[in-house]
Amino acid sequence: MRIQSFPGLREQVAERLRMAIATGRFPPGARLVERELCEMLGVSRPSLREALRELQVDGLVTLQPNKGLSVSIVTPEIARLIYEVRSALEGLAARLFARNATDEQLRALRRSVNHLADVYEDFSAEAFITAKTRFYEILLEGAGNPIAGDMLKRIHTRASQLRVVSLSRSERARQSLRELREFLDALEARDEELSYKLCVAHIEAAAASALEAIDQKIG
Repeated sequence: MRIQSFPGLREQVAERLRMAIATGRFPPGARLVERELCEMLGVSRPSLREALRELQVDGLVTLQPNKGLSVSIVTPEIARLIYEVRSALEGLAARLFARNATDEQLRALRRSVNHLADVYEDFSAEAFITAKTRFYEILLEGAGNPIAGDMLKRIHTRASQLRVVSLSRSERARQSLRELREFLDALEARDEELSYKLCVAHIEAAAASALEAIDQKIG
């Protein structure tokens, strides 16, 4: 996790921490000790603190009175709310992509889905999150609404912990890929309504899987 280069240091530190949280290296509720993180990342406390403040704004890190910073815990209710907002915004992005995307953006999205299929075959949480992030970068760029894009990026940050949870079962991973391919077919057909419906259905299926996994952990 050590940082090797220094331009954009805060962004690098924040991104490394996001990935560590999303992949479960820092699980929900884990305390984040500045001294340990500085040693792990090879950065100064001021740089680390700037990054941690950014993660607090994103909702990934929580400041607990008399206990310091810890990784935020995603309760079933919070997870439900995250997916609810994600469904509304991503459905809009799907409509806009079907309407506005260039042919090259459609081809790029197809390539990103094919890459996701490769990742599913040799699954790792970090590779999956990287590949899914690329998929959404193309989708949001093609949608052409930067306001919705900025809002969705923040939601995706909160949802990053839940994505890996929802795909913890191999059957859900296979089903997720089938859903994405159907969604892609609708986008390529420029069918806004079907794209919207398939996008929302994909998110609802992911939500059901994640909530079931969370409930089992609590139980």
